[in-house]
Amino acid sequence: MSKVVSFGEIMLRLSPEGNLRFGQATSFGATYGGGEFNVAVSLANYGINAEFVTRLPDNDIGTCALREMRKMNVESKNIVFGGERLGIYFLETGAGTRGSNVVYDRAHSSMATIEKGTIDWENVLKDAAWFHWSGITAAISQSAAEACLEAVKVAHKLGLTISCDLNYRSKLWQYGKAPCEVMPEILQYCNVILGDIDTAYFMLGKAKVNPNYQDEKTLPVLYTALFDLLLNLKTVATTLRYSVSASHQRIGGILFDGKAIYQGAVKEVTPVIDRVGSGDAFMGGLIYGLLEYPNNSQRALNFAVAACCLKHTIAGDYNLATLKEVENMADGDSAGLVSR
Repeated sequence: MSKVVSFGEIMLRLSPEGNLRFGQATSFGATYGGGEFNVAVSLANYGINAEFVTRLPDNDIGTCALREMRKMNVESKNIVFGGERLGIYFLETGAGTRGSNVVYDRAHSSMATIEKGTIDWENVLKDAAWFHWSGITAAISQSAAEACLEAVKVAHKLGLTISCDLNYRSKLWQYGKAPCEVMPEILQYCNVILGDIDTAYFMLGKAKVNPNYQDEKTLPVLYTALFDLLLNLKTVATTLRYSVSASHQRIGGILFDGKAIYQGAVKEVTPVIDRVGSGDAFMGGLIYGLLEYPNNSQRALNFAVAACCLKHTIAGDYNLATLKEVENMADGDSAGLVSR
């Protein structure tokens, strides 16, 4: 079985009940999440041997986060302890025409203060086939970005497939560096990238082009430009999201393998229970699809789109849809009938 190692920050998620605003809350529900950990949870849920690597505070909250990893069947043997605190994010869930809102509280967290040399990547990756990271880790601090670069260099040397979800978060890039000063060096080692074309161009220091994702003639040219800049790149995928309202989303996807464009049929998702983590669900589905259907890019994309759609119906950061549920939706079953 292929082993996938994911690297990033697990956070405590604090949310008011239902669709209450922060100012209305008298209590907050506490769960866990974080982009790269959500991907590991998805993969473990599909039966993939998934390991998550992070740095946790050596206190009771760090222990709770470690227990959460084990509860979700994600391998955690290479977790390191140190730093002051676990990162937190507050989520106010939107409804209808009011969007959701996230407030980050992750400054000086254990992951934000990680340094290169903290993780023995040669040992961690020696039996892995795939390494995953995201732009979130590179965004939280200079030292976290350096640790990420260190990891992808070792993964590349060992011959692993390397994937990245670009995950641009404007609220996070606060340490004096723009993405275009940090991301190109790390992305040059990547084989698989998830993100829209303009975000990729922006992170690589190129002008935005406002792509038309329905134009299959110009899209290959725009994607090919990324392949020309990133010589190890083999696959680029983009989640297509058409937001009707916070409670109604239309989800599709595109994949380009350097030769052909593949389109995932757009699906209606309403009502939306929780869209946080839906991009991570797409990423987890894409990794699974590329591992399981290496010669069928359309099937891999369909699986990723289905995983993303189903996540919108599940509260919390994780996609808890079963492998069978995702496969059924990928095959066209979205009726939501009772399974008897």
